[in-house]
Amino acid sequence: MEPSPLVRPRSFVVRGRKTEAQTRAIEELWPSFGVDFDGSLLDLDAIFGRTAPRVVEIGFGNGENLLTLAERHPDRDFLGIEVHGAGIGRVLGAIRDRGLANIRIVRHDAVEVFERGLPGGSVDEILVFFPDPWPKARHHRRRLIQPEVARLLVRALAPEGVLRLATDWEPYAEHMIEVLDAEPGLVNLAGAAHFVPRPDDRPVTKFERRGERLGHAIFDLAYRPAR
Repeated sequence: MEPSPLVRPRSFVVRGRKTEAQTRAIEELWPSFGVDFDGSLLDLDAIFGRTAPRVVEIGFGNGENLLTLAERHPDRDFLGIEVHGAGIGRVLGAIRDRGLANIRIVRHDAVEVFERGLPGGSVDEILVFFPDPWPKARHHRRRLIQPEVARLLVRALAPEGVLRLATDWEPYAEHMIEVLDAEPGLVNLAGAAHFVPRPDDRPVTKFERRGERLGHAIFDLAYRPAR
């Protein structure tokens, strides 16, 4: 029996307009690098045409992190999940321009993709970098990291997989660590209630640079499945 869809507010609002170049990139390149998600289980080997370590980035924005990591690690496959057309168009154009073959894009709500599309234990790394913090108290329920979502992330992770997160919004960092430390299927790699040092391999994105300009501290978290 299929799981019942999670009933929760969306953690995103679609904003922004695509440029002509971004629109053209989507029209021309989506058949090669886009994944049309219809609620069915995804065959990742068929999608990428090989078997390799799999990394999923939730909400890749303008794609700085996704593109840089895919370029650095051609031996890994990267599935980017995003709803904003401008970022998708930018990434598709960059995939073509940089000659990358190890990125595929899903334009859909990430929670639904994890709920219905990703086989259990199929992902080696999940990245959630600088998600919308929804700072107003009345919007906190829209935050992506919630107990029910944490359970979906755990299910998708391979036994030796890693969940990595980062934010420049301290109240959201505290919320993340509270939710994820309480999830019995996860182990905080820094120890309970602690953040990890910034990973050397994590590219600096515009969101991080903006946060630093505003004087915000950057908080990194890392979890493995409990054994």
